This record gives sequence, C-alpha cells and structure tokens, in this order.
Amino acid sequence: MEALLFSTVAVCLAEIGDKTQLLALVLAARFRKPWPIMAGILFATLANHTAAAWAGAWLSGWLSPQALGWLVGGSFLAIAAWTLVPDRLEEGAGPKGRHGAFLTTLVAFFLVEIGDKTQVATVALALKYPQTALVVVGTTLGMLLANAPAVGLGSVTARRIPLRAVRYAAGAIFAGLGIATLARFAFA
Repeated sequence: MEALLFSTVAVCLAEIGDKTQLLALVLAARFRKPWPIMAGILFATLANHTAAAWAGAWLSGWLSPQALGWLVGGSFLAIAAWTLVPDRLEEGAGPKGRHGAFLTTLVAFFLVEIGDKTQVATVALALKYPQTALVVVGTTLGMLLANAPAVGLGSVTARRIPLRAVRYAAGAIFAGLGIATLARFAFA
C-alpha cells in the first residue's frame, strides 16, 4: 500500500507545472473535449509508466542491494533538483490535432513523457518498491489527479495554483526520500 500511496503523491506533485501538464492545458483549449483527452492521458501514461516501472524492476534484479540503494537515493536527489526547474512548452510545440482529441492526446502525451521527470521517478519508484503494479497504478493515478484540473478547468486553474510552492514541496519530498535512502545505505 505504501508503494501505491507514495507513487501517487510523488508523481502528482512532480507533475504540477510539468510540460505534460502544460500540454494537457493546450489540448483542453484546442479540443474542448475533456473525456477523450483524459482517456488519452490515461492510456499514454499507462503505457509509458508500465515500461518505466518494468525497466526499474529489471534493473533491481541486476544490482546488488548496496548499488541499488545508492542508485535509488541518487535518482531521488536528481529528481528533486530537476523538479525545481519549471517546464515550458516550447513555441510551436502544441498538438496539431488532425486525428481527434483522443489520438492526438495519446500520441503527444506518450512522446512528451519520454525522459520526463515523472517517467524517471517511475523507474526510481520501481527500483525502491517491488510491487511494480502498484507503482504503475500510483504513478498513473498521480498523473490523472494532476492533469484532471488542467483539462477540466483549462488555464484558469493553472493561474491559481502556486506552481513555485508545489515545485518546492515536490523537490523537498524527493530530496528527503533520497537523503533517507542514502543514509540507510551509508550507515548500514
């Protein structure tokens, strides 16, 4: 249960202000069809985070517990630093929308999520927690929780959320987890 809860909260916080959330705002403004957009986000995230969690689980089988601890701790510290850098959707990077709201969202979200901090966080969470399915469900739920307001309420919501404070909170959570993980292995 810890894997599910922590994965949900960590990715939800990390996603606020992320480029994929900005993409969700652009898609909502472009198509004005929240349900197909949310379905596209769901399926893109499930595919992307399943692959990321599988990679994390595979890596965990190849690494010694000591190396695994250092990798996970270092990854969480890197994600903490990365979380503090605000994302921007580059000019002209918005979806073209020739294939409808669902397919455009599915493809755009999957591609933009590749190498994103929430995907890297999913790998790290799968390294930390052996319950890979719960990590995937949690990270996907976190993505949906963070993006639903952006899709449902559009840019009005984004202007009212204190993105800097949320980024700092997410950074602090990842930093705390990284420090705790490293300390456990440094003093073991």
